[in-house]
Amino acid sequence: MSTSNQYCVIMAGGIGSRFWPLSTQKFPKQFQDILGTGRTMIQQTYDRICKLIPKENIFVITNKEYITISHQQLPEVPQENIVGEPLMKNTSACNLYMANKIREINPDATMIVLPADHLILKEDVFLEKAKIALNLAAKKDYLVTLGITPTRPDIGYGYIQFVDKEGSDFHKVKTFTEKPILELATTFLESGDFLWNAGIFIWNVKTIQKAFEEFLPEMTQQFTSCEYNADSETSCIENIYPKVQKISIDNGILEKAKNVYVIPADLGWSDLGTWTSVFENSEKDENNNANPHKNSLSYNSSGNIIHLKNLNKAVVIDGLKDFIVVDTDKVLLICPRDHDQLIKEYVLDLKNLKKGDKFM
Repeated sequence: MSTSNQYCVIMAGGIGSRFWPLSTQKFPKQFQDILGTGRTMIQQTYDRICKLIPKENIFVITNKEYITISHQQLPEVPQENIVGEPLMKNTSACNLYMANKIREINPDATMIVLPADHLILKEDVFLEKAKIALNLAAKKDYLVTLGITPTRPDIGYGYIQFVDKEGSDFHKVKTFTEKPILELATTFLESGDFLWNAGIFIWNVKTIQKAFEEFLPEMTQQFTSCEYNADSETSCIENIYPKVQKISIDNGILEKAKNVYVIPADLGWSDLGTWTSVFENSEKDENNNANPHKNSLSYNSSGNIIHLKNLNKAVVIDGLKDFIVVDTDKVLLICPRDHDQLIKEYVLDLKNLKKGDKFM
């Protein structure tokens, strides 16, 4: 049994619909080696945090459909620490569930919550900021998040505005803004007091439970009915989840609470949420194509990202500029790179076709 009061929860329940057709409901992106590093996204997340948190204190919360693959990819994590949700209910429910579960094990626990599918290139900086955040949350009644120093006015990310306190590692949060329009994102970047919201949270279990009691009392009451780390836990959770509100932790708690603090961090971070973000973080050839396939030829083509599941297939491209080309067993996607935000619409339209679900 661990003597550490520090815990980690890896959130791994999403299906990465903007990353279709590679990310599917059966095999979402967190379980894939997107950049060809030899480790999947969830494995890379584990590799980082296990340098700080004992492996017996690392938990994974995922959809019950992905429990087996989570065990397969993270054999180091104790089997009982991989927890399956019966339904997708956004991030408030899973955060309360895991806070309750961990508090039953250790009432003095401080936990860091990490998305399973994010790229962090500056691991040393991440570990340094995570240590600061965990120590801060252990001593203070604060809800802490890591904010990413923005490099461009990106409309795909949420933004955190902070009150500058010179010389401090952490700052009080003033506002949260979800995915602004380009003009607003540009203003945010120019102001210098906005950060990207990376969805990395750090808090003491008592502090986050208190916040849930104040801002989501009905959800708190629903989860109180379960006995955690007991034989009855799974059946109780399956019973309450259909009744639980579907709301993000940002909307449900952080936008309302007055004790939210942010630690600015330059992590070399990307949520790898779109094909464009993968293109930006991939190695390129001499024509700026992200094309890792050996059996490929390109002519008069640049700025493309090419991804084939069958590595034995040859690729020949002529006259293509700034496109996404993804070929899987069931789907061939060809679209302009600047249309990657429309992929969710492609998925919805395809679902409306006869037997369209088989392509998901």
